[in-house]
Amino acid sequence: MPAYIARRLFLMIPTLFGILLLNFVIVQFAPGGPVQQITAQVRGTTDLSTSQFAGSAGDTRGGDGEYRGARGLPPEFIAELEAQFGFDRPAHERFFKMVWDYLHLDFGESFYRDRSVTELIADKLPVSISLGLWTTLITYLVSIPLGIRKAVRDGSRFDVWTSGVVIVGYAVPGFLFAILLIVLFAGGTYLDWFPLRGIVSEDWAELSWPARIADYFWHITLPVISLVIGGFASLTMLTKNSFLEEVHKQYVVTARAKGVAERRVLYGHVFRNAMLVVIAGMPAAFISILFTGAMLIEVIFSLDGLGLLGFQSVVNRDYPVVFGTLFIFTLLGLVLNLIGDLVYVLVDPRIDFETREG
Repeated sequence: MPAYIARRLFLMIPTLFGILLLNFVIVQFAPGGPVQQITAQVRGTTDLSTSQFAGSAGDTRGGDGEYRGARGLPPEFIAELEAQFGFDRPAHERFFKMVWDYLHLDFGESFYRDRSVTELIADKLPVSISLGLWTTLITYLVSIPLGIRKAVRDGSRFDVWTSGVVIVGYAVPGFLFAILLIVLFAGGTYLDWFPLRGIVSEDWAELSWPARIADYFWHITLPVISLVIGGFASLTMLTKNSFLEEVHKQYVVTARAKGVAERRVLYGHVFRNAMLVVIAGMPAAFISILFTGAMLIEVIFSLDGLGLLGFQSVVNRDYPVVFGTLFIFTLLGLVLNLIGDLVYVLVDPRIDFETREG
């Protein structure tokens, strides 16, 4: 196992490099770079669509070598902007400088926020981690018992009507549930039970510790429910199908023929094998919530997390923040995938990745 872990850690280096390179190349062709946006603002342009789609972030010049949207501005001003944002150097030099800085954990400064990327990520990370942890925990606490019960009572009325609920949860995106919850419970049309903005109240620091805890859960209730509803369906069906597959195997039939109690058969023999994929997939489920589901929820509920930060940075072309968050998310995802493999071994010690690879 140590050799396998060492190989996985070593493979993270080219993986990170490749992902950064691919996204860096894509960004060079993305329209509406920071230089273009600022020059358009300076010229008093209210409609940026013409200037944004005329060029790209990496090469936003026209045939005469001038930035489209910057005509009429002093060349010295354009050169100063290029130097400020680092576009006065070739693309390959900028990329390798970025990689070198990342190796030293230097993610640079935000173009527009006057703060370092590290400070911004550290400031927003607790919100996203909080949403991800509670969503993953509640999803597993709901889906595993529900999936097991559906497998045990396969074909019954309980299985049928819960399957209907699961289908609705699978078919309707989480952000639509979020909007519905806002309409029903956050002052949208009916009740005004829950707040609509932030993860804590503005006077949170002045509250007592019990009041702080209550205020925190009061704020995250609707966002977490939205994420859980959007994510429990697939896990429930995975649990059910894993149990059904194991229940019909020969060792279960043999255990029952020997007179072993049904509860012991299910939870002493079937559970470990059936839950192998489900439990070991928890790290990947957590990172998928951070990558995809949480972003829209953070935007809808105005939660100041990494999802909202990344969305605003892409819109504003704040490239240091975009690549900094990309690097952190990618590294976190690779580490959690490795942890998922280790969890496989903990759940079932018979698994040996070194032997399989050899």
